[in-house]
Amino acid sequence: MKPGNRKVAVTGVALSDCGRVDDATPYALHAQAARRALADAGLDRALVDGFASAGLGTLAPVEVAEYLGLRPTWVDSTSVGGSTWEVMAAHATDAIAAGHAEAVLLVYGSTARADIRAGRRAGELSFGARGPLQFEVPYGHTLIAKYAMAARRHMIEHGTTIEQLAQVAVQARANAALNPEAMYRDPITVDDVLNGPLIADPFTKLHCCLRSDGGAAVLLVAEEYARDCRTRPVWILGTGEHVSHAAMSEWPDFTVSPAAVSGRLAFGRAGVRPADMDFAEIYDAFTYMTLVTLEDLGFCAKGEGGAFVEKGRLLVRGGELPVNTDGGGLSAQHPGMRGLFLLVEAVRQLRGEAGERQVRARDGGPPRLGVASGTGGWFCSSATVVLGRDR
Repeated sequence: MKPGNRKVAVTGVALSDCGRVDDATPYALHAQAARRALADAGLDRALVDGFASAGLGTLAPVEVAEYLGLRPTWVDSTSVGGSTWEVMAAHATDAIAAGHAEAVLLVYGSTARADIRAGRRAGELSFGARGPLQFEVPYGHTLIAKYAMAARRHMIEHGTTIEQLAQVAVQARANAALNPEAMYRDPITVDDVLNGPLIADPFTKLHCCLRSDGGAAVLLVAEEYARDCRTRPVWILGTGEHVSHAAMSEWPDFTVSPAAVSGRLAFGRAGVRPADMDFAEIYDAFTYMTLVTLEDLGFCAKGEGGAFVEKGRLLVRGGELPVNTDGGGLSAQHPGMRGLFLLVEAVRQLRGEAGERQVRARDGGPPRLGVASGTGGWFCSSATVVLGRDR
C-alpha cells in the first residue's frame, strides 16, 4: 500500500485496573493497560514503533516509553486536557497513513484518587497563575466554576433546566449499572442529583465526575497488519481538532463548545452525518458538557439539548442515541484526562464486546458507526474521532 493512502485500524484496547487502586503507581497502571492492549490485539511489542503519552513524568512520553521498554521512532506528547487522546489518535492516524509509523500505542494512567487519600496531592486542581490565567486567578473561580458559569449561561439563553441537566447524570448511571467495571452502579434519580451538596452553582455533587484511579491503552496499526490481529479491526474514518480559548474573556460564546468545529471536520472527513451514528462517547466531567457537545456535534439544534436529553435518549436500553455507554466519567471512572477511555469503549461497542451494555443499530444488528469526542480544559479544546466497523 502506497504511504499516504493506508487505512488505519484500532486493533487493541484495554483498561488497567480502575476505580479504587491503592497499591499501584501511575507507571504500573500504564504498563498494565499497555500489556493488555497488546494482548488484545495479539501483536508483538516489537512491532510498536510509535508511542504517545501525556500527563506523567518530566519528559513525557520519554519516561513512560522507557518504563515500558519501548524505543519509538515516532512520538507525541500533546497535552490539551481531556481531548488529548483524540488529538493523539488523529496525529497517529496521519503518521501511519503517511508511512511514518506502523503501529502506535496510546497509553494513560493515573492514581488521582489514591494520591488524595494518601495526602500526596490536594483535591483542588490548579493550572497556575501565569500567562492569560493571571487575569482570572485573582477572582478565585475554580475549574468547576468555569463550567458552572457556562452551564448557567445556557440556562439563561435557552431555557435549559436543572432537571434536564440532572437527566444526563441519571442516564449515565443507568448505563453504568450494565457495566461491571463501573465504579458506581446504583440507580439515582433526578431528585438525588438536585438534593446533593452544592459544588458550584448550578452543579451539585452528582453533576460532577467522580474521582478514580485507572489507565487505558489503544493500539493503532496500518491496514496491512490488521489482518494479523486476533480482534476485528475498527477503522478510523475521520478526525477533527479545534482549540477555542484559554481565558474565559476570550471565549466568544459560553453556549458553544469547540466540538462545533472538531465535529464538523471529523464527520466531513469521514463522509458521514451525525444522524448516521449508532452511539456517541462524549467527555463528561460535568453534565453540561454532555448536553452542549450533543448540540455542537449536530445531534440536535443549538438550544435544544435540554429537550433532547430529558426523554431517555442517552440510554443503552431504549435510547435513540446511546451516549457514554460505559457510564462515562460521571459514573464509570474518571482518573483525570479521560479521553482515552472514550476510544476504548467505542471500539468495544463496534466489536460487539460490551456485554449487557451492548448497543444495537436501528435495524437490530451490531453498531456500524460511532463517535468519540474529547474536551479539554474549560472547553478550551476539542477533538472528535469517527470510527466504523467497515472501511
